[in-house]
Amino acid sequence: MNLNASLICPALLILASGIAAAMPPQAAIEDCGSYVRHDPGGDYTNATDREGLSVVENYHFTPEVERLVRGATGPLGADISYTLEHFPNHHRALAAMTKLALRDKNRKPVGARYSIDCFFDRAMRFRPDDARVRALYGAYLLGLGQTAAALDQLKEAARLEPENPTTHYNLGLLYLKRKDYEQARASAHKAYSMGFPLPGLRNQLTAAGQWREPD
Repeated sequence: MNLNASLICPALLILASGIAAAMPPQAAIEDCGSYVRHDPGGDYTNATDREGLSVVENYHFTPEVERLVRGATGPLGADISYTLEHFPNHHRALAAMTKLALRDKNRKPVGARYSIDCFFDRAMRFRPDDARVRALYGAYLLGLGQTAAALDQLKEAARLEPENPTTHYNLGLLYLKRKDYEQARASAHKAYSMGFPLPGLRNQLTAAGQWREPD
């Protein structure tokens, strides 16, 4: 697993925790539409479908779009939206759309065809077993201050992909936020036993007087 990609979720959790109160109330239920397969397009995790991925990324999901610097063909929201309409569970594009929505305090960023809520709805309907989508959705829900719903998604991500240290680290951060120190410590032990590099969770548990080395 690429380390930079694996660190998307902690970055989103940090961003989300700082601006949750600024987000407006959740919008009414929307018609998020059904996925219509495009060529190129399909499942971001499928090697065959990914053969056409470079065509979409080279023109729409460029490094500057991913970093939210500027759009490639129009507004940032339009280019990320185009990417997600072709590959609904494109992890990096979902992360970028989430950051854009949280940064701009706008669930439907300028140029996007759907709201961020719809993009996650479409991704989960398309691939309900994609653990990374669940983890990213958990980070987004945390950005809305919906910690219980966020916890449900992160727990499901950990169930689907139990060997992903990033998910266990994020679970630990969320348990810590809820002052469930025992669960936070257990998640931290799992993440660090798998080699997760960031010491933040351990440091926060230590500061709270709740860190214990695993038995």
